[in-house]
Amino acid sequence: MSPRSADPAVRAALLDAAARILATDGPGALSTRRLAAEVGASTMAVYTHFGSMDQVRQAVRRDGFARLGADLDALGRTDDPLADLTAGALTYLDFGLARPELYRAMFVDRPPAGTEDPGNDLFQRLLGTVRRCIDAGRFEAAADPLPVGWAAELWTMQHGMVVLALGEVVPAAQIRFLLTDMTYRLAVGFGDSPAAARRSTGIDG
Repeated sequence: MSPRSADPAVRAALLDAAARILATDGPGALSTRRLAAEVGASTMAVYTHFGSMDQVRQAVRRDGFARLGADLDALGRTDDPLADLTAGALTYLDFGLARPELYRAMFVDRPPAGTEDPGNDLFQRLLGTVRRCIDAGRFEAAADPLPVGWAAELWTMQHGMVVLALGEVVPAAQIRFLLTDMTYRLAVGFGDSPAAARRSTGIDG
């Protein structure tokens, strides 16, 4: 394979175009011919980088979750797990708003049977922060499946806020406050004191 045929810039352009097609027209519209035409490449370029349309869709999903994971990694970790959880929620929101087509494409397809879902790493990261809140005495002591359920509730809230913002159902000027407020209210529901939760989420800031 020549350096030209393996050009990473072409691969990135194909991924961006695939995400755009998936988000706007759905999986049925994603074809080798259309994808190549979107970036001004030959159909051979698609097969060189991905092999098949199934692999393109999988690559879009992996790429999206990898980018989101990198944004979350950049936050670092503090000694306040609820503050970390809040920062992660806002970063999740910012990611979805900054990359709407990629975000939508990440959730278009279920992962193929027998393959590892890249979204599971994100869920495990969130679950780990929930467990840190429990260990720190911020959330009430709880054994599975409660922590798993709490993490699922938090992700549902975060995902729902991104979708509402992208659909312009909720004004953009309000979405960050609403996400922070819901994080605060869920934290109190999970056992944190209102005063401590306000400090950690910055809801009064």
